Amino acid sequence: MKKNGITAATGEFQKFLIAYYQDGQKGELKQPLVYESDIHVQLVNDEGKNPLRCIWSGSKSVFIIEKAIPKLENEEETTEDSISPDSKFHFKEARAPMPLAVMKARQLISWYTMAHNPNMPQLVNASSPAVVLPPVWVRCDSSDPEGTCWLGAETIRTDSKVTGINFHSVTCKGPVIGKASFINLDELKKAHKGRHHSSTVTTKGYAQYDLFGSTVVESSIIESQSSVVVDFTWNNVENILQTPPLTSAATLNIKVGSGDQRSPVYHLYKELEFLIVLAEGLKTGETDWPEPLETKTAVELVRALIEDLKNKFDVYQKQPAKESEKIKSDAASVEGSIQTAFVTDRGDLDFAEQLWSRMRRSVASYRDVVDSLTLVIQALKFGDIQPWIHRGSSSSLSKLIQQSYHGNMDNFSLTGLAPIRMLLEVGLDKMRKDYINYFIGQELTTLNYLDYFLSSSVDVQEQVQRLKKLHHMLEIVVNCNAFLNLAHEHLFPLTQSCLQFYKKHPYSEEHVFHLQIRPSVISSFYQNEHPQTWRVEVSSGHGQKEVKTTWQLSGMAPVEHVGFDIPDIPFETTINGEGEEPAYFTTMISCSQVHFM
Repeated sequence: MKKNGITAATGEFQKFLIAYYQDGQKGELKQPLVYESDIHVQLVNDEGKNPLRCIWSGSKSVFIIEKAIPKLENEEETTEDSISPDSKFHFKEARAPMPLAVMKARQLISWYTMAHNPNMPQLVNASSPAVVLPPVWVRCDSSDPEGTCWLGAETIRTDSKVTGINFHSVTCKGPVIGKASFINLDELKKAHKGRHHSSTVTTKGYAQYDLFGSTVVESSIIESQSSVVVDFTWNNVENILQTPPLTSAATLNIKVGSGDQRSPVYHLYKELEFLIVLAEGLKTGETDWPEPLETKTAVELVRALIEDLKNKFDVYQKQPAKESEKIKSDAASVEGSIQTAFVTDRGDLDFAEQLWSRMRRSVASYRDVVDSLTLVIQALKFGDIQPWIHRGSSSSLSKLIQQSYHGNMDNFSLTGLAPIRMLLEVGLDKMRKDYINYFIGQELTTLNYLDYFLSSSVDVQEQVQRLKKLHHMLEIVVNCNAFLNLAHEHLFPLTQSCLQFYKKHPYSEEHVFHLQIRPSVISSFYQNEHPQTWRVEVSSGHGQKEVKTTWQLSGMAPVEHVGFDIPDIPFETTINGEGEEPAYFTTMISCSQVHFM
């Protein structure tokens, strides 16, 4: 009778998982489900949302099982759309996941195992063809002596048949300070050999360093939206916390947020920001004008520009060449530094671009835009000025300037949104040339590859979005050069990767770009630093019979559903690894196998 009860419970659990999995494959069900009123089950297909990503890399799809959070009385029929701003329940304030008791977790793992056992024909999954489920991982409450915080199980397959199960157990402790409390490598190897009866083992190391993240200034943390993290992997680990050897495989993981004041191109970001303000005003009819950066009004600055043009009629024929020579000289003096070369403004600004540069720093209202552009159009109309402009400029103001050369200008009404559009077009033209100056000037790509981002034939809002993408690419490349001293041989493939991504995807500051790199190029940034994660993997066996024991150190708690006793750790010990010995959490991931006869 007991056997039948276990079999029945296994069958029900199996049917539940199969139905959920098949619906998930069809894209029909994405929300978590509740099993037996107190068990929360979620099928995770996105690696970025997998809570195990920092300790386990396996199947893309995985079942995450935890304790269901009881609904509060006034949450019963609540949806995201029905929540009022004053409600005390908000979806953004998600509760921490809750673990199951270790004994309950073991029961669920045993059900999963029996469901795949071909020697149990009484279960529906033993029929042909059998449904092979993704791995199951259960959050545990660490109530056992070992402190188990995760239990997992995944199938072992030969062709399409399930021949066994891999079991995983994760324990975690900490945080602790000092190597004396760590296991040594020989002890770890001995424990693995004893557990799996193996005579020989191999080791593989992994380490992660944060090369550019939060900065500490006078005991305060300056948070950065940018991060450059490097991952190292190598074979034949020599000791715990070994610094990655120069023969390691290294990958930079680059995530850069625009608008960081430390960025060498922050001034260009502010210029783009004003461009976006104009584009938003054109779309909504309302413009949220930023605070002017100049003490003089826009009209005063534009009038001075026009007067200067009247008095020095040939200034635009002589000045560009001189300033271009100056830029080249400045760049050469610092051995072609990308940061310095680009921070220096272009020297070939035409009249429309100089007008933009003055107006974007001084306009504070719609009236400022109208009055300033009126001064320009009147000066053109009466022949007071004949300014020089770049060939190929596509803005409506540039067309009027070209027409003024022949004394035959179209009538242009500065009413409604027309003045905003005219100023926006001038800014788009100017900033396109800025980005060309950088990417082409530094030989990071060709005009052909930039064509998609520079097109003026698409809707003006789309033009702005493409410029945002170009600026984000620029932030990525400039930051890697300025802060990591990466040379052209590394910046070129990074630029190509960014271009390929942004031709197919929308703007995203959360996307992480990857770049393979030789450890020797960045050795000065990590060799004397503490890793934020360090891991050694001891393995034996081959193919499907390979078993692993993993031991990991991490600066952050690797699990979110278990509480840890945080000791009083000095501030300087916990931030950026500046103390002699940082605090680490220790995690042990062990596995075992069962093979079906």
